[in-house]
Amino acid sequence: MRVSYGSLASGLFVAVVGLSMAMPGETQAQDGWTPALQMQYKAVQGIEIAPDGQHVAFMVREPIMEGEKSEYLSHIWIADADGSGARQFTRGDKSVGSPSFSPDGNPLAFTSERSGENQIWVMPIEGGEAWQVTDADPGVSAFSWSPDGRSFAFTQRDPDTEEEKTAKEELSYIIRVDQNFKFNHLYVVEVGDGTGEPAEVERLTEGPFHVSGFDWAPDGSSIAFGHQADPRINTGMIAGDIARVSVPQGAVTQLVTGQGSEGQPLWSPDGAWIAYVSSGDQAEPIGLGDVFLVSPDGMEQKALAHTHDRSAGLVQWTPDSRALLVSETVGTEQHLQRLPADGSEASVVTKERGVYGAFSFSDDLETMAYTFQTPEMPADVYVGDLDGTDGVRVSDVHAGVPRPEMGRTEKLTWTTSDGLDIDGLLTYPVGYEEGTQVPMILNVHGGPAGAFVESFTGSPGIYMLQSWAQDGYAVLRPNPRGSTGYGKEFRFANFQDWGYGDLDDLLAGVDLTVEMGVAHPDSLLLMGWSYGGYMTSFAVTRTDRFKAASMGAGLPNLVSMVTTTDVQDYLAGHMGGEFWDDFETYEKHSAIYQIDKIDTPMQVIHGENDLRVPFTQGQEFYRALDRKGVPTEMIVLPRTPHGPREPKLLMAVQPAIKEWFVKHLRPTRVISDDR
Repeated sequence: MRVSYGSLASGLFVAVVGLSMAMPGETQAQDGWTPALQMQYKAVQGIEIAPDGQHVAFMVREPIMEGEKSEYLSHIWIADADGSGARQFTRGDKSVGSPSFSPDGNPLAFTSERSGENQIWVMPIEGGEAWQVTDADPGVSAFSWSPDGRSFAFTQRDPDTEEEKTAKEELSYIIRVDQNFKFNHLYVVEVGDGTGEPAEVERLTEGPFHVSGFDWAPDGSSIAFGHQADPRINTGMIAGDIARVSVPQGAVTQLVTGQGSEGQPLWSPDGAWIAYVSSGDQAEPIGLGDVFLVSPDGMEQKALAHTHDRSAGLVQWTPDSRALLVSETVGTEQHLQRLPADGSEASVVTKERGVYGAFSFSDDLETMAYTFQTPEMPADVYVGDLDGTDGVRVSDVHAGVPRPEMGRTEKLTWTTSDGLDIDGLLTYPVGYEEGTQVPMILNVHGGPAGAFVESFTGSPGIYMLQSWAQDGYAVLRPNPRGSTGYGKEFRFANFQDWGYGDLDDLLAGVDLTVEMGVAHPDSLLLMGWSYGGYMTSFAVTRTDRFKAASMGAGLPNLVSMVTTTDVQDYLAGHMGGEFWDDFETYEKHSAIYQIDKIDTPMQVIHGENDLRVPFTQGQEFYRALDRKGVPTEMIVLPRTPHGPREPKLLMAVQPAIKEWFVKHLRPTRVISDDR
């Protein structure tokens, strides 16, 4: 697998005359990129390679938009590791997930709601009848095979009490905010063979705490697990501990009880260490995850070397227990890293430029299954060596999906006035001719600790890049200060500075594309979701360069945001404290308090059921803009949390944004220097 990339476009300048021209989006090739075409590119998830490395299981998710249906359906496929024999393993109108081979490679377990709630099912890999292992109320959250393959450990949420069930039936049930939590707890159950009565379930943990990730000890005698005080997402961001529970006795031993947030326990093959990710002995809501080791008795702990970004996702121990494999964003790419257990420096393992993900390894670590994608190549499943080169493709989920000419994508880097190097990905219009200035959209990512990476630009999403490229737009996607992938110092560089240094980074990238002769200076547009929506709202208080903007799930009022969001400590962490102690900081970084500076036409898009950025954030901004007389519209996505979850609604977003942009773009005509 070899991928080539174009070099940076030369800086060509053109003369711009303010005369009429055909606007972007008014015409489009019938066989070009559209949101409907991009929706045909399916997602590949949940990769699992058999312990002997001979078979690979993976999930394929596709949208169902027939008649009144607007949902996603996932099924498992199995293929031989040499790329042959790919076949669909599960069928039906209920999704399945989490494929997992038994320790001896057969059978395969998975989860499904085919009997109502999400339960564990098992089926031989050669096919046949699946049998249901659990009957959990209200369903299984996660599961894992025991080392001997005879049992499953799983988590499930505490069921409703009889009193609660009766109250709900009688319509007398009330909700007490931040009280009466339903906790996840650990259970074990024998696998069985599907011929007898279901085995009795044994509960391992009890009490007022919420179990997150867990992992079996190599000898099956106990399970290490992460836990937090309650199930709220905000709690998990600021506090969590590591414990161990014996099987089947249920005796719990606390291992790590610091002030930070600990999670992702992963037991070494020799049983000597449990690896975990932690913010250290401090709450760190901005986002920081170093790798630590703790002994099974909790008496010894040690920190490992920092990974590239200090935000490691634990993947696998090496068979000799001498190193961990972790996944992280590295700039605009995503890679596998090797982190030695002796404390020496981490090193990047995978070699190709692009985005690696969903790793799974054979027991001897000689064979790796993974997904890989580039801006020009959709994600598929590959099997190969650990370095991720020359892997054999074992999936072909996009067979038959048209692949029109694409707008190419290249990586740009620019240096800010205060000396930071900023990366950005520029996608050109389809058929772009050098020396032509075109309308350009500045697209801002969420987070702010998100990152734009070199993933396939034809994939479906809120902002469908190739559809924009087909309509004649260039799209710039920068990673300003605060982004992940560039280390702790860079991620903390916008601390108490939202909308200032990070916006300067974005605008410097816009300046570069203008200097290159790509972006038309009088046809600049702006859009972003979540933190990208925040930046969209705030940018128009500082500049009038953009002819129109679209704010998706944005937060223009940080004071009302911190008192209504379900991640309040995340926001307060970025602002450096509570608003009643430092109102000026919250006011300074809130667009709503600078509404008098906004004249840019603003579209507001928000999900009706958004808890992350509550619906009222969009409503506040829309009403204020409307009262001020700024051209504005608000689009509400029904049933939608923090981003569209229904494929029909996802497809509706881009046409709405395009209509808004076309309406407000100033008509221009481009004339090259050699006219």
